[in-house]
Amino acid sequence: MAEQHIDGTALEEAVRFTADLIRLDTTNRGGGDGGERPAAEYVAARLAEAGLSPRLLEKAPGRTNVVARVAGSDPGADALLVHGHLDVVPADASEWSVPPFAGEVRDGVVWGRGAVDMKDADAMVLAVVRAWARAGVRPRRDIVLAFTADEEDTADYGSGYLVSEHRDLFDGCTEAIGESGAYTFHPGDGRRIYPVAAGERGTAWLSLTATGRAGHGSRVNRENAVTRLAAAVQRIGEHTWPPRLTATVRAALTELAALHGVPLPDLDQQDTAALARTLDDLVAAIGPAAALVTPTLRNSANPTMLSAGYKVNVIPGSATAHVDGRVLPGWDDEFTATMDALTGPDVSWSYLHHEIPLEAPVDGPTFAVLAEALRHFDPGAHVIPYCMSGGTDAKQFSRLGIKGYGFMPLRMPEGFDYQAMFHGVDERVPVDALHFGTRVLDRALRAL
Repeated sequence: MAEQHIDGTALEEAVRFTADLIRLDTTNRGGGDGGERPAAEYVAARLAEAGLSPRLLEKAPGRTNVVARVAGSDPGADALLVHGHLDVVPADASEWSVPPFAGEVRDGVVWGRGAVDMKDADAMVLAVVRAWARAGVRPRRDIVLAFTADEEDTADYGSGYLVSEHRDLFDGCTEAIGESGAYTFHPGDGRRIYPVAAGERGTAWLSLTATGRAGHGSRVNRENAVTRLAAAVQRIGEHTWPPRLTATVRAALTELAALHGVPLPDLDQQDTAALARTLDDLVAAIGPAAALVTPTLRNSANPTMLSAGYKVNVIPGSATAHVDGRVLPGWDDEFTATMDALTGPDVSWSYLHHEIPLEAPVDGPTFAVLAEALRHFDPGAHVIPYCMSGGTDAKQFSRLGIKGYGFMPLRMPEGFDYQAMFHGVDERVPVDALHFGTRVLDRALRAL
């Protein structure tokens, strides 16, 4: 597979487009407060220059998505979806070393909000398809490109809207690649691990409401809504969830154990307490690489917000809290039953936002192609499957029967904490990482 078309122009564009997109402030504050249109127009213009016919689609003014189709050489082949989001989370400029929306390129690094989440990936996709257009390269099957709004909140204005109102644009798509996998994880022993996402935990954002008897703050009140809520929140926060191994996490543990020369223990034992001890021992044995699997060994629920009362000497009649829950594939019923038990009779709960968990095959040709592309450009790469602790737009596209993988490659230098860049202060990405990612992405897309 010749790769001469990924030349200096393509690599320069990947960097320039990343910086340009960062300069377009597409902050998503949630609750409908966002605006992706400037970035969407920029992306559409770059695609049009490559001879494509992008469509700009909005559920509400300013909440803009871009969809385009690259025609493949085999019209009978299944199509592939490549998706990335255009919105970013807020950034407090007072906390940053550089202005977060300056798109500054300094000392071989691109700085700014969205540098890894995920305007860099959007830029690499643009650079690849433009390189194809210049060189006359044509993929075997159609590739649908989707640049979405609102991924950083509920996806209601983005992929959710596209799936419900414009599903015809994704006709023929059976697989997808999106964020956020194929980055370098350094376990500290000189090896380079590349986790490729083949699963996601489901999203379970909850609202808790406690009711009680309102009254004067100076009087004893055994029906205090604040007390009832606080007790439920404490139970949730201190709860230890039992281990639940999904196919993706099991595959990751198997690969990591082999990589570290650790005998694989019995992962099929039915006693959850014994399995928890076994996993603790295995996690300790594989060292820092355990960070790739520990968040997805269990369901989770973290209290994040509290609200009650309006005056210090008034006991309110109700109090509310929000909880960020995440659910492994196949364990939604356990999550529901556990929350019922932990909240108790005096606190009710409901979903603020509920999204399904996902799993995609790790033993088939698609995963093998993604792994090969990484190893081609980094022969020392150790590629493993992993399950993301959070979620992406892949959840929405799965409703169309599309199997999703997290694959937006970046080769990161040792000491560069990729995960800390997500929603973090001083978000940034090395220029070399963008060059590597553009080459790998091109090879993977053409091979797929």
